[in-house]
Amino acid sequence: MSERRMIGPTKFEEYSEKYKDFLLMTRRDGIIEVRLHTDGGSYKHSWEAHTAWSHAWSDIGRDPENEVMIISGTGDKWVIGDPEVWNTKFMDWPKQKKLEQYHESLRLLENLIFCIDIPTIGAINGPGTHCELATLCDITICTEDADFFDPHFLGGTPPGDGMLLTLQNMIGFKKAAYYAYTGKNINGQTALELGIVSEVLPREQLLPRAWELAEMIMQAPRSTRHLSHSIISRPWKQALVSDQGFQLAHQMYDMAIDEEGALERLKKMQGRLMGKEV
Repeated sequence: MSERRMIGPTKFEEYSEKYKDFLLMTRRDGIIEVRLHTDGGSYKHSWEAHTAWSHAWSDIGRDPENEVMIISGTGDKWVIGDPEVWNTKFMDWPKQKKLEQYHESLRLLENLIFCIDIPTIGAINGPGTHCELATLCDITICTEDADFFDPHFLGGTPPGDGMLLTLQNMIGFKKAAYYAYTGKNINGQTALELGIVSEVLPREQLLPRAWELAEMIMQAPRSTRHLSHSIISRPWKQALVSDQGFQLAHQMYDMAIDEEGALERLKKMQGRLMGKEV
């Protein structure tokens, strides 16, 4: 009889290498820093990265050597949109690809919340949409020029992939509706006043402060850290279970019947939206 092979978590050395084209990871004394990037610079949106993130959250969450996670970006921007990702209209995507996109979009946020059982800190390093990766964290800090902006409605698409959901639960339904319909920018100071972030800092102080907060959290016993995170993240689990699938399905249904396509509308509205992701 052959020996039973034990299946355990993937090692840091393996998954940090596996996702290095999309996420730069470092770890020190139990604190793992994960930075979005493209070619070592600010992250430029791609479907490959969109897919990789959800897998990365699962691997990070299953590694018991990770005790606190910091999520940040690279350079002076959080996200650089690439309208060309919509070069093929969504209604023309193969049926299987549409289904995969639905599940990957769900897992991107679900795995961040349901697979990560340690305290998390989001450090938004500059302008760019899709800040929900950071605002879903237990603590969120940002730079003064951070730019919270949901372009979906202005781009002719229902806002269903997470940005509006997080705003609804942080600032209330009325305020969130206003920002969804108008597409108005929320800068760092306004985000602080609205309760989206807890601190606003100059860019050079952002990551050092994130590490300072992580090291402070590490002073507590392991069980206290893990169980505190469970309590703190529970409202997000409830929100995702209640509303994420509903909102995403509405967005993707509209995209699937959209004959014009997001790229054409972005070209028409490039003065307002070009360089943003929808």
